[in-house]
This record gives sequence, structure tokens and C-alpha cells, in this order.
Amino acid sequence: MVKAGSKKILFLCTENSARSQMAEGLMRSMFGDKFEVYSAGVKPKGVNPYAIRVMAEIGIDISTQRSKSIDEFRGWEFDYVVTVCDTLREICPFFPGKKIIHKDFEDPGKVEGGEEEKLEAFRKVRDEIREWITQTFS
Repeated sequence: MVKAGSKKILFLCTENSARSQMAEGLMRSMFGDKFEVYSAGVKPKGVNPYAIRVMAEIGIDISTQRSKSIDEFRGWEFDYVVTVCDTLREICPFFPGKKIIHKDFEDPGKVEGGEEEKLEAFRKVRDEIREWITQTFS
């Protein structure tokens, strides 16, 4: 349960399908009592099924999250806006937040190969995001 006076954080990525979705789920799981957590994208595409699977492996259910456009959050005030991919940073209009943070994570959705290669790519990025969130917000 989010406490009164909690800070709002928005994770942004181009498609809001994997990295920002995993970041939203991780942040909510780890610090949901301190932050209201949201994610969005410039070109929302739907939550990637591999992101849902690798998050479930660590006990975090993001299957009910949905891909959202940044337009849904126009006029909102965020304490933190975190961009998680370089592409978004290049194409996204300025999005206001009291503190803007950029941390590029490799796009696991671009990995080619079989199912196991794709799952490994998603696991790697999930773990990198979890480590970064821990270091940044603990």
C-alpha cells in the first residue's frame, strides 16, 4: 500500500513493452510503499510476453499491466522521470519531472534466436534493472 505523501515515478521507454514494464513491476514490488509507480512509451505496443514470463520467474506478476502512451500522463507532476532507453531519449519530447534520470538498458526485444536465447536476454535485462533500482533508490 502506497503511503500518503509518497513520491511519483514514471519509467519511459519507446514502446512501453519490456524495459519500462519490468522497471514498473520491480519498483512497485521493491519500493511500492514509498512510490506511486507508472510506465509509458511514445509508441506503446503491448506488454511483451517474455517480460511477463521472466518477471513471473521472480514472483512478480506484471500480466495485468498495460502498455500506455505518455499522453495519458500529460499534466501529471512526477518526482522522478526515468528514461530507460537511448532511442526514447532521442525522440521523446521533454517530459517534466522534478528529477530526470537516464539509464540505458539493452532492448531484449531485439534479440534474435530461439526461445531460450530470448528468455536469457530478458532475464539479463530484468536483473540489470533490478540491480540499478536497488542501487539508485535504496
